Amino acid sequence: MKNFKKMIFVSIIIALSSQVGIGLISSDFRISAGIMFFMIFLFYYEDLNPIQTGILSGIMVSLLRSIIYYFTSGKLNNVILSYHIEIVFYTFYAIIYYFLTKRGDRRNINFIFIVMVISDFGANLIEVFIRTKISSISFPWEISSTLFLVAIVRSSIVWLVLNLLKYYGMLLMKEEHEKRYKRLLWLTSQLKTEMYWMEKNMDNIEKVMSDSYKLFEMINLNEDKDSWAGRAVAIARDIHEIKKENTLAIRGIKEITQDGLKDKDMNFKDIMNILSETMEKEIRRLNRNIELVIHIEENFYTGKHYYLMSIFRNLIMNSIDAIPDTQKGGRISINHKIDNEQHIFVVSDNGVGIDKDGLKHIFSPGFSTKINYNTGEINRGLGLAIVKYIVEEQLEGRINVSSIEGKGTRFYIYISKSLLEENS
Repeated sequence: MKNFKKMIFVSIIIALSSQVGIGLISSDFRISAGIMFFMIFLFYYEDLNPIQTGILSGIMVSLLRSIIYYFTSGKLNNVILSYHIEIVFYTFYAIIYYFLTKRGDRRNINFIFIVMVISDFGANLIEVFIRTKISSISFPWEISSTLFLVAIVRSSIVWLVLNLLKYYGMLLMKEEHEKRYKRLLWLTSQLKTEMYWMEKNMDNIEKVMSDSYKLFEMINLNEDKDSWAGRAVAIARDIHEIKKENTLAIRGIKEITQDGLKDKDMNFKDIMNILSETMEKEIRRLNRNIELVIHIEENFYTGKHYYLMSIFRNLIMNSIDAIPDTQKGGRISINHKIDNEQHIFVVSDNGVGIDKDGLKHIFSPGFSTKINYNTGEINRGLGLAIVKYIVEEQLEGRINVSSIEGKGTRFYIYISKSLLEENS
């Protein structure tokens, strides 16, 4: 439904812009600016179906021209067939564009320029051919060079516009990155202040542990009973100080993360691009043979980017650890789709999997199947507990997991559209 509304909007803009043009051969055949807007929209709205949008745009162009002609001349019967042929041009343009870009890089502007020239020239030739057949006249081959020149000029204008928009976007992104970098430096300095108190408390905790053990030994050996009460009070007082300083540190970190990290909303596609780039670097750093595949059904605008980044980063790191170093063809995928009123994210891997007993405790803090048998180091097992907390408590969603030993694990995350999406 959302895509259909977008197609309607695009088709109306194209129909309006198609009124700007020049006539060739006869007054019925026009070279318009509508197709240039059509290409710009197809480039930026990747979720639009080119053929459906092309057909709808052709219908809108034909309908608008018919309406304008009727109100200016008071009749319609002599041009209605000619105007309907506009649908042919947009349809064949979209078909040629679709098949040429099916296996190409749709984000490469130079590649798109070639596609535009071929699509424009081909669709115009087909339209002229149909018009000549209807009019029972021979095909004017001399116009082919003009149509090719028109295709190059229109495509060049679109190429220039796309490049200008690209570099303007890069300029805005650079400015935004600089702002975020400055903000990150400020937040880091604040976090380091809070870390000072936490590090200071580590010394205090060591002292309390030592005092507690001394008191235990004295009680166990029944020595110096008169000092037991004083030592116990001193330990309680030290613990109270540690608790107080920890509370202040936690409060400070919460203020930083809740207020300082308030940032502009982001497109989900941009979030996943950042995640993909970061995780692929991590995979290369670990020298692992793992492919990361991300599929997005429909882009959306969200203010929950930090939450989403944390969820997927933890799940991907979990999957990386679940794929043995010796395994060839490791694969981690994130698939996104929309069902009714919710977003569904499926994160899967083809790692070692988890047994039935492990699945029961997988979201429990401290549970971990990741042990380095060479060093004896064990993972803290907090990643999945954090994921569950964010999904269920912060985003009011739900998370399920399924796994087959030796074949892999799959996490299903469900979050409502109303909570996740923001108006751009």
